[in-house]
Amino acid sequence: MATSPTLGLKRDLGAWSATSIVVGTIIGSGIFLVPASMVQHVGTPEMVLLIWVFGGLLSLAGALSYAELAAALPEAGGEYVFLREAYGPLWGFLYGWTMTWVGKSGSIATLATGFVYYLANFMPALDRVVYSIDLPIGPHGGPLEISRGQFVATSLILLLGFVNYWGVKLGGRVQVAFTVSKVGLIVALIAAGLVAGGGSAENLRTSVAAAGGLAGFFAALVGALWAYDGWNNVSMVSAEIKQPQRNLPRALVGGTLIVIALYLLTNLAYFYVLPAAEVARSDRVAATMMQKVVGDFGSAAVSIAAMISMFGALNGTILAGARVPYAAARDRLFFRSLAFIHPRHRTPSMAILAISAWAALLVFSGRFEQLFTYVIFAEWLLYGLTAAGVVVLRHRRPDLVRPYRTPGYPAVPVLFVLVAACLLVATLLGSPRESLMGLGVIFAGLPCYFYWRRRASVIL
Repeated sequence: MATSPTLGLKRDLGAWSATSIVVGTIIGSGIFLVPASMVQHVGTPEMVLLIWVFGGLLSLAGALSYAELAAALPEAGGEYVFLREAYGPLWGFLYGWTMTWVGKSGSIATLATGFVYYLANFMPALDRVVYSIDLPIGPHGGPLEISRGQFVATSLILLLGFVNYWGVKLGGRVQVAFTVSKVGLIVALIAAGLVAGGGSAENLRTSVAAAGGLAGFFAALVGALWAYDGWNNVSMVSAEIKQPQRNLPRALVGGTLIVIALYLLTNLAYFYVLPAAEVARSDRVAATMMQKVVGDFGSAAVSIAAMISMFGALNGTILAGARVPYAAARDRLFFRSLAFIHPRHRTPSMAILAISAWAALLVFSGRFEQLFTYVIFAEWLLYGLTAAGVVVLRHRRPDLVRPYRTPGYPAVPVLFVLVAACLLVATLLGSPRESLMGLGVIFAGLPCYFYWRRRASVIL
């Protein structure tokens, strides 16, 4: 099922669609969940806000670095292409392998399950277990339980998979609509906390007992970076963006700045209405804040806002994530059928269906969150290598046309790499088992790489 050599992806995504992919895939469930764990680690609202600023600036440094790479190499696959050009095909393949089997597919499964988690507030029957397999194959070695909500989550994944199958323009329009909706709802949430009344500046000076120190800082930073994760997704659809040399840098930098502002104002609203201790006790801090401000209606409104937020993030992750296995297959380093481009819709249709189907299976496995935890370490290793690729390619390929150059080079990409290295060391020391298993996920692809590499050389 090989695609025609003259058939390529179509540049149907404009500046608004590109920016909505950045904003829409970053803002998922994190802003509704992580402030509680962050204040538990660092103790005070001031430190939480400082970490949001630090994490935002770190993400911005990454976006500025990626902007140079994306403008110079506007091809499908994002980091797959950047790592391939900077370090060779092996590192590109390992990125594609990790994202396909765990990174993007696990993120899709997590977002779909999170959507159903909030939907169950209105439809409690979704939590009901309809079938149980009495074998130790479920989470934590228990039986595998199948609930009604899992069928809804998989149906949602497949629905959005087919939306993106029918054309990148349609997927982009869905992304813009839900990104605008979620931003509007978050602005309303901020206004309710800061303007509607019921808050006090005294709450910003409260505190809770916390470990603090460097360990607490990095533990809280992991939560913030999880909430900021996704700024890099737009580079994966570089081959389908109009005027990529101009629109990619604008989307990466502008979208990241929008999210930084929204996250800071949202957290300011949380801590203005709620003291630190109440934030630390709440696993749904936005709902707790809105219930205090406007009553039960506010809690229901937050559930709807979270569902819209995760729906948009889910669509953007499917749209962008499918381009990674497509790019690897195009280079004959993955299943060749995934390089197929639909002759009418001009989408990597088989890659979209494949990653959607695999993510749906992960929902039923109940193990996607565990796999996703393992790969966080691996992802940041690859992010750091990609940012370092700006420096590497400046030396290896000085002749490469660079329509956009990273401001503050080389300090900006080097800062990103150094902080990423510190984060990796802190994660390795704090969670050695998960970190090593994450590396195991990456390097489990080595036999497949050498098989596909040898097969490609025989064909050529």
